[in-house]
Amino acid sequence: MKADLRSDTFTKPTPDMLSAMMAAEVGDDVFGEDPTVNALEKKAAGMFGMEAAIFCPSGTMTNQIAIRVHTQLQDEVICDHRSHIYQYEGGGIASNSGVSVKLLDGDRGRLKADDIRRNINPDDIHKPVTRLVGIENTVNKGGGCYYDMAELKKIRDVCNRHRLVMHLDGARLFNALVETGEKPSQHGELFDTVSVCLSKGLGAPVGSLLIGSKEMIKKARWVRKVFGGGMRQAGFLAAAGIYALENNIDRLKDDHRRARTIGDALQEAAFVSEVMPIDTNIIIFSLKEGYTTEQILARLADKNVLALPFGPNEIRMITHLDFIDEMLEHTVQVLKTIR
Repeated sequence: MKADLRSDTFTKPTPDMLSAMMAAEVGDDVFGEDPTVNALEKKAAGMFGMEAAIFCPSGTMTNQIAIRVHTQLQDEVICDHRSHIYQYEGGGIASNSGVSVKLLDGDRGRLKADDIRRNINPDDIHKPVTRLVGIENTVNKGGGCYYDMAELKKIRDVCNRHRLVMHLDGARLFNALVETGEKPSQHGELFDTVSVCLSKGLGAPVGSLLIGSKEMIKKARWVRKVFGGGMRQAGFLAAAGIYALENNIDRLKDDHRRARTIGDALQEAAFVSEVMPIDTNIIIFSLKEGYTTEQILARLADKNVLALPFGPNEIRMITHLDFIDEMLEHTVQVLKTIR
C-alpha cells in the first residue's frame, strides 16, 4: 500500500466525477459557448454572492490575473513573505504585472490589519503606490492555518480607508470554511476578487476559478487570453468542478481528522522535534538534530509513504480525498518504526 502525502493535488477523479465529466455538454469556451463552463462560473459566483467568475487552468493563473487587473506599473502589493503569490508563482508579480512587493511577517502567514496599515506607502514619488493586499486562506506555508473573520473585517476597513484592493488566494478556502462554519458569501462580501482551487482537496483534475464583479471578470478574460489560458471544450473539466462543489466540500473534514491523527503520531516520533499546529489538512514538522530531510524522506519512501521537503530540516504532508483510513493506519505504523 502506498500513501502519497506530497500534496492534495495528487487526487484523481472518482468514478462518479468521471461519469459527470463524460456526460457534460460542451462548446467553445473562448466564444463563451460552453454551457457547462458557464454553469460552473455562475454556480461559483452565486456561492460567493459575487457577480461573475472565470474558469482557468490553475490557481497560479487566477492569482496572477487578479494582480494584473487590479494594478498598474509602479504599484505595490502587500502580502506575507510566505504567500503563494510570492513564493510559488515564478516571480509572476514582477514579470506579469510589473509591480513590486512589500513582504510582511504575519502569524504563520496571517496578516493583521495594523501591520497592513503601518506598511501603506505615503503619497511620495520616491515610493511605489500601495494598491493591493493579498491574503492567503488557508496558508500553505503556515501549516494550513486560517484567518479569523473578525480580523478580515478589520483588514477590509483599513483597505476601504486607504482605497486598497483586497484579493483572496483561497486555493484551500473550503478547508477553512468547513472548520469555521462560515459561508463563502461572507468572504465574497469582503474581497474584491477571490481565487478558489478545484483540483486540491475538492478532487477535480484541473482548474481554478477567479470570482469578482462583472467589470473585473471582463478584464480578466482579456488577461486570461494574453496568458494563454483560453480553453475550448473545457466543459469536460468544468463538469468535474461542478461535481466537486456539490459533493466534495463537507468531506474535507475527513482530511482534517486524518491530518490530526498523523500529527499525534509525529509528536511521539523519535526523529521529530516540533509539529506545527494542525488546523486543516496540512502537516509540517521539523526534525531533531542528527536527522536530515533526505534521510527521513528516503526511509518513509522505503515503506511506501511519500512526503515533501519543505525548507531546512522541515517536511510537509497533506491529506486528501485519495488518502483513506487504511493508508492512515499504514502511515502511523511506519512513523513508529523510524529511529
